[in-house]
Amino acid sequence: MLDTRYSMLNETGGDSAQRRPACAARRHYQRGFTLLEIMLAVGILGMMSLAIFRFVQSNMLALQLTSSTAAADAQYDALHDLLTAQWQSLSPLHANMLGEPFKLGDRERDEIKWSCSAGPALLTRYAAGDFNVTLRLQPENENGERLDLGFTRKPQKGSDADETWVPLIKNVTSLEISYFDPGANNWLPRWPGGRVPSLIKITVGRADSAVPWETIVALRRTPYSQ
Repeated sequence: MLDTRYSMLNETGGDSAQRRPACAARRHYQRGFTLLEIMLAVGILGMMSLAIFRFVQSNMLALQLTSSTAAADAQYDALHDLLTAQWQSLSPLHANMLGEPFKLGDRERDEIKWSCSAGPALLTRYAAGDFNVTLRLQPENENGERLDLGFTRKPQKGSDADETWVPLIKNVTSLEISYFDPGANNWLPRWPGGRVPSLIKITVGRADSAVPWETIVALRRTPYSQ
């Protein structure tokens, strides 16, 4: 009888010992990830990566556009400062300022001429003698349609061969110049010379913007008062 119970215990213990590895293997298998879970995780990571890439790309594009716009605006601000410094330094008796309206097709291509010595308009302080300066538009090249804004400078005692072109702003579409006459109390499209106007309005069509750039230069200094 004892032998029978002992043998039954051995058989029971043997069966439990055999089941332990199977249970341990089953528990170990349940701790892992299924193929579906791995695919879902990879898909979520891919969507997050794509969203981050688009966010960074849009920010970089906006930054580039802002930088290019700021650089273009700085060019026009520098043009305003250059013209203000030059025209306010002109002698009313010797400036010989003349303004003529021109139009080519549907584009305004006005010109303004004046006489001066070395200074900001010549981009040099060491030029000898007096010069005739013209602010106008000029094609970028002979066969090109793009226009550049700049000025020509020619010595008054020189020939046409001595005339040089100085570009200021590239790729503009038009140039319109108006002159304020205090006597007429109105803006005029032409300035006949003999004296300098009180104000000059410069309007430049920009290729990079639908809104033209416009500035008003005061030729007579306004006295400071408190």
